[in-house]
Amino acid sequence: QVQLVESGGDLVQAGGSLRLSCAASVSISSFNTMGWYRQAPGKQRELVATITSDGSTNYADSVKGRFALSRDNAKNAVYLQMNSLQPEDTAVYYCYAAKLFRRTPYWGQGTQVTVSS
Repeated sequence: QVQLVESGGDLVQAGGSLRLSCAASVSISSFNTMGWYRQAPGKQRELVATITSDGSTNYADSVKGRFALSRDNAKNAVYLQMNSLQPEDTAVYYCYAAKLFRRTPYWGQGTQVTVSS
């Protein structure tokens, strides 16, 4: 019943910016945590950034100061503003949402971000 629809992935040059969007099919107030993970070829999926229902955020050290996670409750969406992109940011980015009392989270389909040097 829950869908997370992602958009915004693209090919950009190093130093450029992108904004990823994740629109949920239900009220995002039903999720305790939302955010983004990413997976590069040959690597494990890793946390990029999360935000909880009370507004607390958590960022991977590698993206602090460059990425910003925001939430728009009226649009049932979360956004990831990515600035100063580096080739190391190249990955498939997945939207993530979790309910407090549901052990299995929801995932988006993934959107490709490629940063050229």
